[in-house]
Amino acid sequence: MAYKFMTYEEKEEIGILTLNRPEKRNALGQEFEEEIISCLQDAGKRCDAKVIILRAEGEIFCAGHDRMEILNQPLSDIRRLFQTSFNLMTAIRNAPQCIIAQVQGIAMAGGCHLVAGCDLITAGEEKARFGMTGLIYSYNCSTPTVAVSRAVPQKKCMEMLMTANLYSAKEAESFHLVNRVFPDDKLDEMTFEWAKEIAKPSKYAIYMSKQVFYSQIEMSEWQAYQYAKEMMAMAGVSTNSIEGFTAFLEKREPAWDESTPF
Repeated sequence: MAYKFMTYEEKEEIGILTLNRPEKRNALGQEFEEEIISCLQDAGKRCDAKVIILRAEGEIFCAGHDRMEILNQPLSDIRRLFQTSFNLMTAIRNAPQCIIAQVQGIAMAGGCHLVAGCDLITAGEEKARFGMTGLIYSYNCSTPTVAVSRAVPQKKCMEMLMTANLYSAKEAESFHLVNRVFPDDKLDEMTFEWAKEIAKPSKYAIYMSKQVFYSQIEMSEWQAYQYAKEMMAMAGVSTNSIEGFTAFLEKREPAWDESTPF
């Protein structure tokens, strides 16, 4: 499928979604976000890929939302823009694939939101930077706060908001926003290799792991255990779990049933 602001390809069970608006610093807009949503939903329906890498062309990963879609626009249009942003975060959560943000440059404001909303994050050691920079413009990063505050400690999130600073990949790793930091010149290669490692289990296992994690994280401990024990029971009678245990006992490679992740 041809896209205006991005590209998408699949190889070795890995999808590669590339933000491709470098002349605008990959700034997000309503049409751009709708393209990403459409791509994720299509990839989810087909489910040929087990993992999706979300990367970007150019020096900047994403500079946030296009200011021209906010400045001097009617309230209803701005509200519609951020409803689309919410829809994008929901599409990332609902995708059966594990989604890795691969950050090669600055991810600021809405760009930091996009990254924090992904399941995992890799970053280039020297060039990647992360920040919620809205207060520079006296414009609070309200929607990025939702995803970032669920990924990092509260005091660090507040610091990011109040200072509007950019943080290096190593700093972001230290406060648990980033999972893996790779050399800049090996970021593509090493992220892809990590994605292949993650793609080893069945589609069903990846989907269930993701859905259980996000479902239980907002529950009380008692509710989470009630939910989790039922999910364990259901997984125990699934075709792929039976195959996984059997293959382990028989000391052979498992043959997954990949007809559906559900």
